[in-house]
Amino acid sequence: MAGIIFLGPPGSGKGTQSQILASQLGLTHISTGEILRSAIANKTELGKSAKTYVDAGELVPDQLILSLIRERLGNSEIQNRWILDGFPRNVAQATFLDELLSELQQLAQWAINLEVPQETLVKRLLLRGREDDSEETIRRRLVVYEEQTAPLIRYYQKQSKLQSIDGDRLPEEVSAALIALVSDNG
Repeated sequence: MAGIIFLGPPGSGKGTQSQILASQLGLTHISTGEILRSAIANKTELGKSAKTYVDAGELVPDQLILSLIRERLGNSEIQNRWILDGFPRNVAQATFLDELLSELQQLAQWAINLEVPQETLVKRLLLRGREDDSEETIRRRLVVYEEQTAPLIRYYQKQSKLQSIDGDRLPEEVSAALIALVSDNG
């Protein structure tokens, strides 16, 4: 088994689906979003810095994320048995990740992209009801995603690691498709 990277816009179900898949396969779920929300809630130095970006609907800068990822993937207990949820978010981070994995002698086997139409994403995120999820902020985050994160799809296509899954269906149908994909190709 090797690592799995989850891609998809905010509201696509990455967090939910990566947790389900991690549980089913005995993998470690690594969510940069959860790590950041915890840092913000606990008012750590990283959290204070990150909050200004999150409140504006912007991506948290790479340098604030990279040290978290290095520390987490460097843990020998999870070697090659992880799912990254929310990282990388741009090609620069993907390049960093490739270099880090090489250094750690690990491998990302797949980059799984959850595809969901924009209007469905907006509805899902509004229903989620987080403090930072106004419709204006949500739409801004989706624009930022398209500008900065969508190029990752091409990046992982070139590496023949990309697998796209229709995320616009019942969660259990998405889970079944993901488990089938990983089980058939694991």
